[in-house]
Parts: sequence; structure tokens; C-alpha cells
Amino acid sequence: MKAGIEMNLDEDTLRGFPQVYGRAQTAVTTAMRRAGMTIKNEMRAEVRRAGLGNKLANSIRSRAYPESGKSISAAALVWTNAPEIINAHLKGPLIRSKSGFWMAIPTDAAGKGRGGSRLTPSQWEQKTGLKLTFIYRPGRPSLLISEARINTRGIAVKSRSKTGKARVTVPIFILVPQVKLRKRLDFNAAINRAAAALPSMIIQNWSD
Repeated sequence: MKAGIEMNLDEDTLRGFPQVYGRAQTAVTTAMRRAGMTIKNEMRAEVRRAGLGNKLANSIRSRAYPESGKSISAAALVWTNAPEIINAHLKGPLIRSKSGFWMAIPTDAAGKGRGGSRLTPSQWEQKTGLKLTFIYRPGRPSLLISEARINTRGIAVKSRSKTGKARVTVPIFILVPQVKLRKRLDFNAAINRAAAALPSMIIQNWSD
């Protein structure tokens, strides 16, 4: 994901008026830098509102050209250091299993891995010491279930009872062939607002 904005002024004409040309350079460069910063900040805010976290929001960066000095041909570039993740939330793609079989979506009963990460079926079995059983349901998503005890946090754990007391059949993973990722971001509005505001920003930064 990259977004760029620029202004095209008649530079040859302006060069014939040195004082005007200098003011134009300052005004365009200042406006472009502010426009790039504005787009970056609005994109970051949208990522946070979508619940995608500060780390992904902060992956969005901006840079103005020239990086130092001033130019009537100044431009701004906004990009992300996590393009695959950002693009996925911009486009809402269809995700399929890499192996061509099922995608295992953990239920709340599965709990979380280290750092709040999602567990895979094999990771869940290793963590809990329990076994998963495949349940095929025609016309509905299939399941991976386990015989477990539900703790006070609603997570399936191994029963301490030798008799199996408090042990129930719990759906741990829902199996689907594919998932349609919901489109959660749309940066067009931020880019269009900044582009539309550029002329007035240049005028505001034009010193007499």
C-alpha cells in the first residue's frame, strides 16, 4: 500500500519572477509535508479504530520530497511496513487453507497461546494433553471436539478427576474450507481530503 500526492505548477513561468518563485517553493513544500503527515495520522487512526492495534498503525509512515530544502515540485509519500496485512484489510480477500484441506478456527474454549496468539490443533493438543476428535457434519462446518473440563474462564482444560466428573464434550475448533476476510479499512477518504485541501494549504503557507 502506497499513497502519493503531488502538485503540478507552471515552474518555467514562475522562474521569471524570483520573489514569487521563492514563496511558491516554500508554500508548496510546507503544504506537501503537512498533507503527508495528515494522511499518515488519519490512516493510523483508522487502523486503531478498526481494532487492529498500535503496532500495525505505527507501520504506516510518511516522507516528503525533498527531505530537506524546498521545491515547487515537492511531493509526499505514505506507505506501510506491513503491506500484506494492510492490503488484506483493505481488500477483504478470500483465504483458503495452504494444504488444500480445512482451516481450523479456534472457539473461545480453545484459549490462547503465548502472547495471545491463536493455537493450531496440534499446539492445542500439546498444551492441554488432550486429544481432538474430528466430527463431520454434512451441510455444516465440521468440528474438532474434545472431552474436557471447562474452567472458570470458559476454557477447555484437562479434568483432574479420575472418574471424569465435570468432563463434557467441547467444540474446540470449527473447520471450514475457506474464510472471507471482512474489509476493515478504506483510506481513500483520507487521501481525497488531503488532495482537495492542498490548494488552500498552499495559499495559507504563502508569505507576502
